[in-house]
Amino acid sequence: MSRVGLAALTLVAGAAAVEAQTAGQIMRQAEADFLAGRIDESVAGFDQVARARPDAAPQFWQRGIALYYAGRYDDCRRQFEDHRIVNPNDVENAAWHFLCVARGESPEAALEALLPVGRDRRRPMPEIYEMFRGRMTPEEVLAEAGVQASARFYAHLYRGLYHEAWGRNEAAREEIFLAADPRFARFGGYMHGVAVVHRNLLGR
Repeated sequence: MSRVGLAALTLVAGAAAVEAQTAGQIMRQAEADFLAGRIDESVAGFDQVARARPDAAPQFWQRGIALYYAGRYDDCRRQFEDHRIVNPNDVENAAWHFLCVARGESPEAALEALLPVGRDRRRPMPEIYEMFRGRMTPEEVLAEAGVQASARFYAHLYRGLYHEAWGRNEAAREEIFLAADPRFARFGGYMHGVAVVHRNLLGR
């Protein structure tokens, strides 16, 4: 291979590395914007990365959540349908898909379109899925969570989102405020940030 060819390859590789770094930076900024409550800016960043990296776009579940809060329910639905391709065992993916369809159409349509999932071993994810299927009650989900902090966080969050999807706004508010409590921050990670954003929107 000639030196010119090697130089060209080096330039191409360097440009690709810069592009990848830039996409990563935009993704991190989009996440930071979302957690700070800047929904429109967050969605714009996620959309930019999805256009630049269509091969990786199915992995961007964070984008789907931001789209939900931006009211782009059809795009939200498609994001979680695509995410199922790369993460078929994730109950949260099916739950957010349900929420998008419930807002865009109706809870009944969301139940009909509920995505199947494999085995999600996290507690109490199997029970959360059964709740969205209409086969377990929110009370049963909380009971299954027991005293484990991470399990109780996810129980409160998804009980709240489920209540909201069905129009039970007072029950939803109570659960979301519980999920957003600072004591759950280290157990919920990014999803605790989602709970905080939701709480802040409810508090307006």
